[in-house]
Amino acid sequence: MQFFRIFRPLGNNRVPLKALQGCSYSTATEAVHNVTPYKLHRLEEGPKTTVTYGRDEALKYYRQMRTIRVLETTAANLYKSKIIRGFCHLYSGQEAVAVGMEGAITHEDSVITAYRAHGWTYTRGADVRSVLAELTGRKTGCANGKGGSMHMYAKNFYGGNGIVGAQVPLGAGIAFAHKYKNEEKVCIALYGDGAANQGQIFEAYNIAKLWNLPCIFVCENNGYGMGTSMARSSASVDYYSRGDYIPGIWVDGMDVLAVREATRFAKDYALKNGPIVIEAFTYRYHGHSMSDPGTSYRTREEVQEVRQKRDPIGKFKDVIVQAGVVSEAEIKKIEEEIKKEVADAAELAKNDPELPPEELYTHVYMDPPPNFKIRGCDDSILAATR
Repeated sequence: MQFFRIFRPLGNNRVPLKALQGCSYSTATEAVHNVTPYKLHRLEEGPKTTVTYGRDEALKYYRQMRTIRVLETTAANLYKSKIIRGFCHLYSGQEAVAVGMEGAITHEDSVITAYRAHGWTYTRGADVRSVLAELTGRKTGCANGKGGSMHMYAKNFYGGNGIVGAQVPLGAGIAFAHKYKNEEKVCIALYGDGAANQGQIFEAYNIAKLWNLPCIFVCENNGYGMGTSMARSSASVDYYSRGDYIPGIWVDGMDVLAVREATRFAKDYALKNGPIVIEAFTYRYHGHSMSDPGTSYRTREEVQEVRQKRDPIGKFKDVIVQAGVVSEAEIKKIEEEIKKEVADAAELAKNDPELPPEELYTHVYMDPPPNFKIRGCDDSILAATR
């Protein structure tokens, strides 16, 4: 990986930024970064491997990734304290995928993912408090405390889906809606390597290509489907090529800028030509869920090595600091702000009001008629709904 120093004029002189890195704040406005080469399937040309990014983008991406990491660490602690119950799947290690892709689309584009959804919910526009409050089952949660970890929603974010792989054909349907309405929008449908062998994935590929739907199928390949490594579950681990007749791209999912460029390319392609597959090669630090220690099928040394050598946040910090677009002082300030923001949100999420029992019967039907009632678990319960 190469880094380029950007120079900025000071009077009649041009001073390398390296000489200015002792300052509290950086002075560069943009920099250039070389990404790991992409692998291509049925494409003659792929995304740019030399990426230009601005100072504001660097600050935004770092803040978003760090916020997701601290949010997930907080969620893990709340789960261990039995404040969060039920299923809980953490996104730590995969932050560059959500942040990079969000950097290449707009909030008018659509996203649907599986149950590892906390980070995506945040990048789609939900604030930290509403994500944590959803996890604790509070009224202020992004789904009013009814969805929990696996069923979070935001504008043009369709979850958060608990059935393995089932969100992918739904994503094709959302892409169909965009095309039917003549909208210049795409749908990103995400799934993991564990879901990649599901038959419904290939059914979705087929109909998407048959109708040339603006769908970006994204395999977040973190190496393990529950407790099974991809090598033990898949005859072909080149997930980017498994769309067969659909073009595909492999991207380093631990590099936020590489992910952004791959998604930019994919969005442009999908709007003009139809579906495309992205395999984002990433890693999860925690177990499959909080009930999985994540150490029976991989070594602690493996996890530690990834943390040291491939961590998306640490790598990006090195890139932007060495390029001079962000200073160490600014990084520290951002981290302190995030720590406080998430800690405050966690306290609110623990103390916000819980849903009253009658809310069990609401949001069952859309726009029910006045005085409409629904039956509970037995004939003795007839409850009002809305």
